[in-house]
Amino acid sequence: MLVAAAACPCPPLLVPEVAAGAAPELDAARAACTDALGVLAAARPDLLVVVGPDDGAGTRDYPAGTPGSFRRFGVDLEVRLGEGDGAAGGELPYGLAVGAWLLGRTGWADAPVEGRGVGESLAPDACLAEGRRLAGRADRVALLVMGDASACRTLKAPGYLDERAAPYDAEIARALGSADTDALRALDPGVSRELKVSGRAPWQVLAGAAEGGAALSGVLLHEDAPYGVGYVVAAWS
Repeated sequence: MLVAAAACPCPPLLVPEVAAGAAPELDAARAACTDALGVLAAARPDLLVVVGPDDGAGTRDYPAGTPGSFRRFGVDLEVRLGEGDGAAGGELPYGLAVGAWLLGRTGWADAPVEGRGVGESLAPDACLAEGRRLAGRADRVALLVMGDASACRTLKAPGYLDERAAPYDAEIARALGSADTDALRALDPGVSRELKVSGRAPWQVLAGAAEGGAALSGVLLHEDAPYGVGYVVAAWS
């Protein structure tokens, strides 16, 4: 059963070594992510699953100990997803690598960790089913859900300015901050893709995981759009 969840953004710029001179601009987001992980620890989970965007339309398991790195972003920094041997030849996608970095930064040792990559084009029904499956993995499951909102908030944003982006992000912040699973289930894959939202599928996995369990309440810890990309941090408990 899902007992807690944290939703965090997953830009590589969250890692100070990647952001370099711009690192202080995301200090507030990093602090909020630390607070969200504290909520997960306080829930005393038996298992923590880090869920994040992946390529394709399917899902992929990343066992404990799977390595990741930020070399593709010009930084020779390696991370590892919890303690374990990982899988031969496997490497974390960027979103899960950021999640592993967050866990390492806070010294997570409260429960075993696994990763689940979710294809950015995975259909909503499949996302919900995946969430229900993850919630059944242990008696007390926590999720660290990695994903960004729109990348179209300003003229200099990666996706250029789109007038739909700000209302979309406001609804995401409201839904994550209030644990509104109905709103998350209703997210449209087509619109999300057009707005370059990486979090749509992971958030719908979260909505599926919350079905049939204890009613969770949410709190919005941070909302901003540096570089024209929407970043939302929230915690459910």
